[in-house]
Amino acid sequence: MDEEELKKRLSEEEYRILRESGTEAPGTGEFLNHSEAGVYRCKACGQKLFQSDDKFDSDRWPSFKDAIMDNIELKKDLSHGMNRVEVCCSGCGSHLGHVFDDGPEPTGKRYCINSKALDFEEEN
Repeated sequence: MDEEELKKRLSEEEYRILRESGTEAPGTGEFLNHSEAGVYRCKACGQKLFQSDDKFDSDRWPSFKDAIMDNIELKKDLSHGMNRVEVCCSGCGSHLGHVFDDGPEPTGKRYCINSKALDFEEEN
């Protein structure tokens, strides 16, 4: 992934989140209350990440109970004095958000993802 090309193509905020592990303000994301059928893709490389069927209501960031597992990487994140699991795109290494063990059944997972890290492709 060419960083200079990404800097030109992405907004400053998108680049900060995707490439510098930033976080958008809670409750502000474009996809927070989004409920259309389709697939969520990485904003940087376009890889499929989440299905709309796995999205559930959350009050802070878009949340998913499952991911397209071959298309994400999970990494230990000890930043900001916390012990978390970072979610990254396996295609380009971009930061997407974090995953927690307080989600709905059957997975019990809550993939807490930044809207600015995602693009959405509606189902035909």
